[in-house]
Amino acid sequence: MSQANALRAPTPQPTRSSARQQALRPEVNDAHVRFIGLGKTYPGQPQPALQGIDLNIRRGEIFGIIGRSGAGKSSLLRTINRLEQPSQGRVLIDQVDIAAFDEARLVTLRRRIGMIFQHFNLMSAKTVWQNVELPLKVAGMAKAERRRKVQALLELVGLQDKHQVYPAQLSGGQKQRVGIARALVHDPDILLCDEATSALDPETTASILELLRDINARLGLTVVLITHEMAVIRDICHRVVVLERGAVVEQGDVWRVFGSPRHEVTRTLLAPLQARLPAALQARLQGSPSAQGSAVVLKLSVLGEPPLSELFADLGGRVHLLQGGVESIGGHVLGQLILAVKDSPHLPARLLERARNWAEHAEVLGHVD
Repeated sequence: MSQANALRAPTPQPTRSSARQQALRPEVNDAHVRFIGLGKTYPGQPQPALQGIDLNIRRGEIFGIIGRSGAGKSSLLRTINRLEQPSQGRVLIDQVDIAAFDEARLVTLRRRIGMIFQHFNLMSAKTVWQNVELPLKVAGMAKAERRRKVQALLELVGLQDKHQVYPAQLSGGQKQRVGIARALVHDPDILLCDEATSALDPETTASILELLRDINARLGLTVVLITHEMAVIRDICHRVVVLERGAVVEQGDVWRVFGSPRHEVTRTLLAPLQARLPAALQARLQGSPSAQGSAVVLKLSVLGEPPLSELFADLGGRVHLLQGGVESIGGHVLGQLILAVKDSPHLPARLLERARNWAEHAEVLGHVD
């Protein structure tokens, strides 16, 4: 039996009626998790933590929730397993409203939803094996079955040689791998990641994201993660929602949101990943032209690989590439260009209009002599 098969139960096949429903309403029936008019208000806080959230998370995707501190990310994530009870609206898992679940049904639900945490939440007095095995013991699983399950999970996360080690002897990345293994013990359909890489260095973060990507592909899990780092969203997610003050301000495919952010909050979050002017040029940048012949500095975000010679010809004058680069996100090529255009026959407003023929987003950064 393969490692993936050892960890997953067979997936039920759709019935004829469910297939017909899928054809009629694919945008709804493809949703693994749905939020409908969701709101959350905490006692003593006048500002809602969540308000009017309407959102679908598709089965088998890696979905990112991002926002600044206090935006409502954790509150939203924790409504999925009813660790937070909404004040308004509904949360549906597989089209079932979980609001009325009693304690027994909540236990069953939470076994279908694994969760990993920023600070690992491991028991320091137990070994790696014992930390992963404990939920299975609590559930009453037979010893032989526990052994099979824990061994397969430790192999999956690359810690089979650390099974007798205690958490204090592990690196941060290894601790998070234990946390991931433990979150998978009940063969969940959904994996929630609460700032799972925030306590890790960049190299370790990359390895954990690669592991989550592998688990998503092997096991077909729906992965929902919250973060304040756009780099994490870029590197792993298929789609993303941006929250601000408890409300959705932007959502969509990651490549589209990165290539053409619509909201100021999204642009702020993306700023650390954007191409920047060299410091010397930034010091010379002015809000308006100071002399005849000043160059207009443009910033462009483009999808695909633009033919630069045609772009430059369309802008007119002398075009200098000050900063630029391309990257691939979700199979789509995105480029960022910072250009200086001098002696163009077009006024800045017309120049910007022409630039937008080639770019998803274009703006005038200023002028330099």
